[in-house]
Amino acid sequence: MMNARSFIRFLITLISLLLINVIVSIANAKIITSVKPIGFIVEEIASGVTDTDILLPDGASPHTYSLKPSDLVKIKSAQLVVWIGEDMEVFMPTVLKNLDKNKQIELMKIPQIKALLQTGEPHEQGHDVDHDHDHHGEYDEHIWLSPTIAKIIAQSIHDKLIEQYPNKKAVIDENLNEFIVKLAETEQNIAKKLISVQNKGYFVFHDAYGYFESQFGLNNLGSFTINPAVQPGVRKIYAIQQALKEHQAVCVFSEPQFNPAVIGKLVDGTDVRVGELNPLGTGIVPSKGSYSHFLLKLTEQFLDCLNDK
Repeated sequence: MMNARSFIRFLITLISLLLINVIVSIANAKIITSVKPIGFIVEEIASGVTDTDILLPDGASPHTYSLKPSDLVKIKSAQLVVWIGEDMEVFMPTVLKNLDKNKQIELMKIPQIKALLQTGEPHEQGHDVDHDHDHHGEYDEHIWLSPTIAKIIAQSIHDKLIEQYPNKKAVIDENLNEFIVKLAETEQNIAKKLISVQNKGYFVFHDAYGYFESQFGLNNLGSFTINPAVQPGVRKIYAIQQALKEHQAVCVFSEPQFNPAVIGKLVDGTDVRVGELNPLGTGIVPSKGSYSHFLLKLTEQFLDCLNDK
């Protein structure tokens, strides 16, 4: 009889501890971001103020991601959710419609960002082979690839955090200042590095880099729409090979999700080199300086392929 009572007492204690843990974790709710590069910016501004977390794991695409039950718990208990917009993260609007508007920042709706948006066709030179673009909406939503927009994002996070943590204003101000100084240095560094390849033409498989290309004067000749999961047909391969030759492209850039064998077929019979770009910062840990590190890594990926070997 005593054993049964002891067991019930033990269960009650255990349940109480679990409930306390849940309440504590909700009380320490974090800033949640959707994609990693936005998470880099948020972490740099929130460092020493509050915890941050990122919904999408490495390798996941914001275009196709499905929320898990644990993601829903994170979003509901968050003090702030930072996301881009409904054309980029189609999984977010339904979940966020019941969340207090004061607890979310939809970056595409910030007036200063709106003023800098590019449409989905930033290239002057195109080609008539599948010159579709991987944007679901009117504007290019890959806004994290613009250092100029990144500063506006950082300022917006800063302002919101000061509202939520007025007693941490000094830390938040210092974090923003550090971020802006570091980013200005990084932009100068990238501009110097890329000046030697500005006339080198290339194609991409995912038209995500318009903001970065505009800022640093890169020569994107166009994009090919290829589903990473589907082998392109003979006609499509031939058409792409012709476009590569015709435009005298130096390089074609894929991304980690593309099968190397498919890329090999596309460039077969041409002098075009194959490079890989990673627009989502895979493998980089969010910390002070991580956004600049992400941009520099992307710069090196461009240079690896565009530089004369």
